Amino acid sequence: MSSEAAEEKKVTVRSSDGEVFELSQAVAQQSETLKHLIEDDCAEDCIPLPNVTGEILEMVLEYCEKHAVVSSVEELIAFDVEFMKVDQATLCNLTLAANYLHIPDLLNLTCQTLADMMKDKSPEEIRKIFNIKNDFTPEEEEVIRRKNQWAFE
Repeated sequence: MSSEAAEEKKVTVRSSDGEVFELSQAVAQQSETLKHLIEDDCAEDCIPLPNVTGEILEMVLEYCEKHAVVSSVEELIAFDVEFMKVDQATLCNLTLAANYLHIPDLLNLTCQTLADMMKDKSPEEIRKIFNIKNDFTPEEEEVIRRKNQWAFE
C-alpha cells in the first residue's frame, strides 16, 4: 500500500450518544488512544468512545483537524484562544475528553484555561466558581490554613 493510500484511510468513531464521525488518520493519530487502536489493528470497524458525547467529540475533532493542517504558530494560538471561549461545563467536558483520548496538547490547553480561572482567587471564590461544597468545619479549615500559611500570603 502506498503512503498516499495510507493517508487517505479513514477512521470511524462513535460517541456515547451514538453520533458517528469519520476522520483522517492524521487527525485520529493526535489522540494517543486512537493511535494505539489503529496500530493494533483495532480500528477496522467503528471505534466506540463511551466517555465522550457527540457535541464534545465534534469540538475535539475540530481542534485536532486545525492542529493537523495549520503550520503557523500565530494562527494556532489565535485558534486556541477562540476555541477556549466556552462555558465552564463545556470546558470541563473537553478536559475529560482530552484526558480520555490522551490528546496532550488539548489537555494542556484546557487545564491551563481552568488554572487561569482559579488564579488569584481565594478558596471561597474557587468553590463558588466551580460550585464546590465546603465540607470542612471552621476548625478543620483553620488547621489547613495554618499548615499551609504560605499559600494564603
